[in-house]
Amino acid sequence: MSHEAQILEVAELSFEYRPGAPVLRGVSLAAATGKLLCILGPNGSGKTTLLRCMMGTLRPGGGWVGLNKRPLREHSRRGLARLIAYVPQFPASAFAFSVREIVLMGRFAQMGMLGLAAGQDRAVARQAMIMTETLQFADRTLEELSGGEAQRVMIARALAQQPRVLLLDEPTSHLDIKNQLAIYRMMVRLAHDWPMAVVCVSHDVNLAARFADELVLMRDGRVVAGGPPAEVIRADVLRETYSVEVSLVDAGSGVPIVVAQ
Repeated sequence: MSHEAQILEVAELSFEYRPGAPVLRGVSLAAATGKLLCILGPNGSGKTTLLRCMMGTLRPGGGWVGLNKRPLREHSRRGLARLIAYVPQFPASAFAFSVREIVLMGRFAQMGMLGLAAGQDRAVARQAMIMTETLQFADRTLEELSGGEAQRVMIARALAQQPRVLLLDEPTSHLDIKNQLAIYRMMVRLAHDWPMAVVCVSHDVNLAARFADELVLMRDGRVVAGGPPAEVIRADVLRETYSVEVSLVDAGSGVPIVVAQ
């Protein structure tokens, strides 16, 4: 990862919801434009809290988050919304709106004082729907869509912000295998073909290892290991991260398949 490509940097980050109970302990990592970074680890390891610190909704107790070489706190809320987009684990409750309206909501930070969508906003929203293969759902509501389709709509809304960084919190956690693969392939396309860094929190070691450019493994609020999948997916690292014995199966791709014992 070249230093010049880094757009979102985390250095020695610490955070606690209540005194004496740290959730993040000296976390450092960097997300680069053109790369898919997946953050892995067991429940309670601090992954979602880290994501919220990276998007600015939580203020760390120590360390810092930098965006475009400036501390996050120096960016305005509107400025952050123009640079960072977030896709939550569960699609938002927006059943009364059409898919087209939901995706246009992603343009809010780009709109003028009156908050009215212009032709450029509609064009960007349309392109986001084309990229996520949701244009055919434009006149439907979320309740008419499957889980995988609804998740793609949420990604389209995030893309409509035209962000430099896209953060996703377990985007495949409730999807079937076909939709899981579709979402991961989409994240790869967005990272590689659009000028953005994509950061995904995931529980699926094998999918993340197959598609990500970089992995970060966390446990108890700390980074256990980070780097390309071929370097991180090792039995000793996974044992330390998840406290389980694993077998590594050669898949012929340079990154082994992990089988828990």
